[in-house]
Amino acid sequence: MTQPELSRRRSKYTPRVAPEGAKLATSAMIASLDSEGRETRAAPFGHALVDLAKDRPDIVGLTADLSKYTDLHVFAKAYPDRFYQMGMAEAVMISAAAGLAREGFTPFATTYAVFASRRAYDFIIMAIAEENLPVKIVCALPGLTTGYGPSHQATEDLAIMRGMPNLTIIDPCCATEIDQATRAIADHPGPVYMRLLRGQVPDVLGEYGYKFQLGKAQMVRDGKDVLFVSSGFMTMRVLDAAKALQADGVDCGVLHVPTIKPLDTATIVAEAAKGGRLVVTAENHSVTGGLGEAVAAALMRAGAYVPFRQIGLPDAFLDAGALPTLHDQYGISVAAVTASVKGWL
Repeated sequence: MTQPELSRRRSKYTPRVAPEGAKLATSAMIASLDSEGRETRAAPFGHALVDLAKDRPDIVGLTADLSKYTDLHVFAKAYPDRFYQMGMAEAVMISAAAGLAREGFTPFATTYAVFASRRAYDFIIMAIAEENLPVKIVCALPGLTTGYGPSHQATEDLAIMRGMPNLTIIDPCCATEIDQATRAIADHPGPVYMRLLRGQVPDVLGEYGYKFQLGKAQMVRDGKDVLFVSSGFMTMRVLDAAKALQADGVDCGVLHVPTIKPLDTATIVAEAAKGGRLVVTAENHSVTGGLGEAVAAALMRAGAYVPFRQIGLPDAFLDAGALPTLHDQYGISVAAVTASVKGWL
């Protein structure tokens, strides 16, 4: 397809606006992942991409009919001539992104994590990863961030993607980190799969002076009794659990691991080996094939034999329902994390 033909097919984005005085509903699809009262930022990925694009004419955005639900609508409004609406065709979107990358662009392709990992996997391998192209695949609804059941719950996406050569995998925690990680992956020369929290995203790590570094795990807080090794929004959960446990005399450290691949094994092993702490991995993903098993393997290979437990989602198709109920049910709420750690000590 020629450039003029592509230009004619570009979607003319028009944002939908609620009628004046209408009350906006919150569905299970976009419910908050955090407790009330914490500061949030709207669409950190979309706004970071717009800011980057001011000085980066190579940045383009593609989506599979999900611009609103991946925050790419912010970019589409700012740069309609650099936005491609590919429809409900993830394989086509991935193939188009690969073609754009071959022509010198840096494509950000967005969809839901289930659709990228399950439907477009072979296309990502053959068109992007094997050729080591700089396509950034940014995916909303990772793990248990929707109550809509197995069709939308990407509880196994990290396990699927970790086996793909050349692919960097990022699982950011909060608005601060999404903003920083978006800028970092734009400069990364190869393909990236990044999980995305969208909408009103809690701002957690900013208060700790955190700075995202691609490929690096970082201690957010230290503690002598328990070491949480966490990724994604589970880092905000274990930080809250650490405060609750502190009141009961349990001192918890939190090692945040936003880069799942390549894994920062040196930092993980060094921190886990300190002081005989209980090491607890915490992830918004199945206990099969994600961060927990990657950390366990790294510790075993290094000969770091420490007390070890996993907090994660079961190896099962999960129920549909309200997110707070599901998070309690599957053990990833603050209360559930706190109770689990007390039971292990």
